[in-house]
Amino acid sequence: MTLKLNRLFLFVAILLSAESVNSQFGFSHEVGVIVGPVAFQSDFGVRNDLETNAGNTGIGIGIIHYINFSYRADCNCYSADTYFNDHFKLRSEISWNKTKLEHFGKWVDESRTSVNADRLRAHSGEANNFDVGMQLEYFPLSIRQFSSRVNSFAPFISLGTHFTSYNPSAATTFGDGNINNPNNFYSFWEPGSISDESGTVWSVVGSVGVRYKLTILSDLMLDLRWQYFGNNWIDGLNHQLDSNRANDWLVWLNFGYIYYLD
Repeated sequence: MTLKLNRLFLFVAILLSAESVNSQFGFSHEVGVIVGPVAFQSDFGVRNDLETNAGNTGIGIGIIHYINFSYRADCNCYSADTYFNDHFKLRSEISWNKTKLEHFGKWVDESRTSVNADRLRAHSGEANNFDVGMQLEYFPLSIRQFSSRVNSFAPFISLGTHFTSYNPSAATTFGDGNINNPNNFYSFWEPGSISDESGTVWSVVGSVGVRYKLTILSDLMLDLRWQYFGNNWIDGLNHQLDSNRANDWLVWLNFGYIYYLD
């Protein structure tokens, strides 16, 4: 927790420094908060299974910052009328998400009474991720026109990269409860498929969303994010069966409030 707070303070300090520097170049700034449910897609459960997708959901929260190229902070006026300035914003973010994970689907159905079914039912985990990153957001409609009209809407898409610090947990109530004992887990998994070790990884982030102009100086935002991680250990499980076709990824539906500083 101390490490996460230190990272938060560092991120805020960087944003304040960036705001001071960027204001000299005529950029304006926006800050906001986001929160919403996370659906974590991992090696837990059954692929493309509704029960798995609904069951392995968690929560995410974040602080966001935008560089707005369409408005100049040094003169309180619009910047040069270029396509880039009127259709793009640069978003920086610090966020955290957490999801408790269990096995759902046909392999743990009550009708199954095998030892392997018991092993799966006894296995649980948790994905715990801390993110810092940037995304470039594209607004197909004019940012200037949106900014000047209350009750207007501005759809957007974005793409970027995040640096993720992950700290998974793994547990089982089967056998002696030792996560390093492969006899406590699904027998078709290779030894070493379970790990609670922390690490860092890059991730690709894409999203689609919309802003609503609440007041001249504030927006509401709805954003649906897809995030794909660079390895398969984010959930603490990396088995080698054929069903394990992709690294861990998540979908995050977040709701945000954004305030214009300049």
